[in-house]
Amino acid sequence: MNKLIITVLGKDRPGIIAQVTTDLFDLECNLENVNQMILQNQFAGFFIVEAPKGLSPESVQADLTKRNNGNGLTIHVQTLDTVTQVAGQTPGADIFLITTIGPDQKGLVSRFSSIIASFNANIVNLKAVFKGGSDPNANIMSYQVAVTQEVDAPALFAALREKAEELALDIRIQHRNIFAAINKI
Repeated sequence: MNKLIITVLGKDRPGIIAQVTTDLFDLECNLENVNQMILQNQFAGFFIVEAPKGLSPESVQADLTKRNNGNGLTIHVQTLDTVTQVAGQTPGADIFLITTIGPDQKGLVSRFSSIIASFNANIVNLKAVFKGGSDPNANIMSYQVAVTQEVDAPALFAALREKAEELALDIRIQHRNIFAAINKI
């Protein structure tokens, strides 16, 4: 298999995804997975493709860069190691949604992610929106955390709640299945 991961960064504008996916199609790459987001006014896209045999990451990067010359995009291509599992689907892991809401403070992501890492749990998705100021509804961090049986989940959750209380943040911790069931109502 010739799997590649392609990152595309640049100032957001309409048509970036259409342009990149068309270019990949022209290179006969099969698009397997895409994740893109806009952070303030910046586009960030991640594309996983199956490239035809003989098509190197360097040649894909050169071709995409040439096609996008002058569009202000930074493109990086590298080989993706063969993965036997999908991210966030760690065997035996439960996914918990951990959300904090409260005043913006320097180091929030660092503090919470360090606690999660110290328990050997894995953050599989993170979204943090900081609008500044002290409006408690304007600053939100939302983590999706894979918790395996080896993780002391009650101790992890207690440490997170303690840190949230120390920092005057509201924290919610829910199993993904419970979150999904509640949001279907």
